[in-house]
Amino acid sequence: MLVDGDITLRPIRLRDQRAWREVNRRNRDWLRPWEATIPPPPPGGPVAQRPTYRQMVRHLRGEANAGRILPFVIEYQGRLVGQLTVAGITWGSMCSGHVGYWVDREVAGRGVMPTAVALAVDHCFRTVGLHRVEICIRPENGPSRRVVDKLGFREEGLRPRYLHIDGAWRDHLVYVLTAEEVPEGLLRRWRRVRPGATGNDQKMK
Repeated sequence: MLVDGDITLRPIRLRDQRAWREVNRRNRDWLRPWEATIPPPPPGGPVAQRPTYRQMVRHLRGEANAGRILPFVIEYQGRLVGQLTVAGITWGSMCSGHVGYWVDREVAGRGVMPTAVALAVDHCFRTVGLHRVEICIRPENGPSRRVVDKLGFREEGLRPRYLHIDGAWRDHLVYVLTAEEVPEGLLRRWRRVRPGATGNDQKMK
């Protein structure tokens, strides 16, 4: 469990189903333009179905046990408000992973998502042992791009038609941090620049 003030990251559980579904349902229209979809099958191929909540959690748990994924829910003031997953974890000479997330529109703009990402990235660098973390975002997704801008992620470029999102293959911008870029920790850096910081702490270093 990773905690900073009112914000907590903890492993997703089967018993989160009711709260997860309720938040996801209320935010369906807001999340749809940024949510991964299943591409059409090849001619004569089987039609893939979206997994149920229980299937999703069991898959995430299996991948977590294999060391390939870190699946979290986000809580704000004790209430489930979103999900954050570190996926595609690769070891060997790469030691890398990529972060995906969504959050309840009701708490957007309160610093929940930047804090959650900072908590996850620090955990990846300091505890898990990753060296590089990526976040890939559609160019049109202004709120998500503001999250990485606030945290000081470095933009590396565009991946054309990278993921199947909202029914089509979509371009994504790649944002990156490596462990050497945040020696003091990303959460500590975010605390200096987020709203409410004062004096010299306003400047990102």
